Amino acid sequence: MKAPALPADESHRLAQLRALNILHTPAEERFDRLTRLARRLFGVPVALVSLLEEDHQWFKSIAGTSAATAPRSTSFCGHAILQDDVMVVENPFEDERFHDNPLVKDDDNPIRFYAGCPLRTPAGAKVGTLCLIDHHARQFNADDIHTLRDLAAMAEAELVAFQTATSDELTQITNRRGFMTLGQLALNECQLKQLPASLTFLDLDRFKVINDTLGHREGDRALMDFADAMKVSFRHADIFARLGGDEFVVLFNGLQQADAEQVLARFDRFLQQQTQNLDRRYALHFSSGIVEFDPDQPQSLEQLLEGSDERMYAAKNGKKKFSS
Repeated sequence: MKAPALPADESHRLAQLRALNILHTPAEERFDRLTRLARRLFGVPVALVSLLEEDHQWFKSIAGTSAATAPRSTSFCGHAILQDDVMVVENPFEDERFHDNPLVKDDDNPIRFYAGCPLRTPAGAKVGTLCLIDHHARQFNADDIHTLRDLAAMAEAELVAFQTATSDELTQITNRRGFMTLGQLALNECQLKQLPASLTFLDLDRFKVINDTLGHREGDRALMDFADAMKVSFRHADIFARLGGDEFVVLFNGLQQADAEQVLARFDRFLQQQTQNLDRRYALHFSSGIVEFDPDQPQSLEQLLEGSDERMYAAKNGKKKFSS
């Protein structure tokens, strides 16, 4: 067996995958209808929309199997994203990459045929596949390949549509809708694994002054600067978003409040340095309010947002009193 090599653009590919904001989101009919159609068209028992993370593949849509994830090291899809076109394995026993793969040697549901078409983002990164699996060796002709390409193009369009629906148009980070979905999923995982989390509401200070004195175009630039600083400062595990206007939020996955406060302090220092380096005509400051998630007494994401919002406004009002 040969484990799949990493693509030359792996870091870019992973960044593009995470920018879709789709990982570990619930099943959706827009993708499920494609895998159901693929099963019927090709007469295969299994069809998947598979997305390749750093060390495993995650299935956005699964038709014909109950698995949600699988190791990338033994995956056929890991090899498929190294191709520019459909990868077809009509008989894995005759392929040195797969002849002794545990998925091929499985006694219950062995892979005896595979066909996968890479799924690309608009930037060209191959983030996963639309793939077919059969438990018997079979042939796959040119018409079959063409049809699979067409279905994969539809899956790519749905990936873009999902990203558009969950991304803020101006700053290109997650929007409120995306945050409410991804954030609650993260909290569910923290509760299941008994992990901490902290949430902070962020509100830009004196943002109206920037808009009123320098214009809305400069105000938009300030919002984009703030979002860019978030992209650099926070981890892949953290979920950050623009909720609207000059309001932002961060869910620190796995961090207690004290640790989150340290991360936020580093973010503030980076923001000030970034603004200075860009030679802006203003300084960006923000008010925040951190609340901690307790997996033993879990609160919903809405409850955490409400508590964090109250603390943020208390901090902002405190600044106003101090400045006056």
